[in-house]
Amino acid sequence: MASRSSTRSAKIQTPHGGKNTRKQVLLLLISLIPDSKMPQKSITSFFGTSSPKSSKRPAADGENASPNKKAKGDETENKGLLTPDQKKRMESGRVLCRLLRETSAGGALHSNIGRSWFEALRPVLESDGFASLGDFVRGERASGSPVYPPPEDVWSWTRHFDVRETRVVILGQDPYHGPKQAHGLCFSVRRGVKPPPSLVNMFQELETDSAVTFTRPSHGDLTGWARQGVLLLNACLTVRGGAANSHSNRGWERVTDAAVKAVSDKCPNGVVFLLWGSYAQKKAAAVNGKRHHLLKSTHPSPLSAHRGFLGCGHFSKCNELLVKSGKKPIDWGDLN
Repeated sequence: MASRSSTRSAKIQTPHGGKNTRKQVLLLLISLIPDSKMPQKSITSFFGTSSPKSSKRPAADGENASPNKKAKGDETENKGLLTPDQKKRMESGRVLCRLLRETSAGGALHSNIGRSWFEALRPVLESDGFASLGDFVRGERASGSPVYPPPEDVWSWTRHFDVRETRVVILGQDPYHGPKQAHGLCFSVRRGVKPPPSLVNMFQELETDSAVTFTRPSHGDLTGWARQGVLLLNACLTVRGGAANSHSNRGWERVTDAAVKAVSDKCPNGVVFLLWGSYAQKKAAAVNGKRHHLLKSTHPSPLSAHRGFLGCGHFSKCNELLVKSGKKPIDWGDLN
């Protein structure tokens, strides 16, 4: 694996002439594709940061006379060279590059989206509806009003693990709309920002759950959970500063519905969905309850936490279900 990692950062140099030119280039491209067993990478990590440019293979002997005629042996050399998985991954990379060319900076998509999530969401990302969403988000950012989270954090929930490695799903509704709060994980805030009331109630529930080892941290950053396979997903991925739900019903819901369905369909049995509040419970309508576990309660907001969330024991129940399914429990206290 070390050799593949070191190769990924190298620049591609096209050999000049020679019978095996195309085969050499294809093999080099394959060596740059991240392996599915490696930590989750952005799908464009092997393309570099420059915009894709068209290039032509240097002509081999005899090609100048018949420019439309393929060199002898090209078809047989390429036949069977790529495995189906390699072809799929290379095609995904090409599609993402095309989408990024069509979506200028500040739109709905970002090049740091996790590769497995891009592949799972690709039908939605290629739709006209997503293109319209990109136009809307770009216009909001260009208007001068703050939009949260910043573009590089919108897809942070896709970068910690492969979609098939999801163990727990926690669903939120809207990113926090205050300055420096949202960073792409629902209920989570950046370090140095005071934890909001809903997160405070989540910490309180953890502290009173006798089957969980938890010490309240000095911050509200839940990245430690995401690193363990906890999907912290908001229904909408952006919001205008100071205006809750301002980006709802613009197209994000289709994207996140597809993400929830991808977890339900692609993951091994036994994913635990923590569904707090009626919105989250409706959001999980497509989840296969025969294959996965759905724990329901009221929302941790101060308006409803005392009507069922506090005392629900969901964090310890979640770990019990994971263990029964042969999965590693979540260390809820691992937030440092």
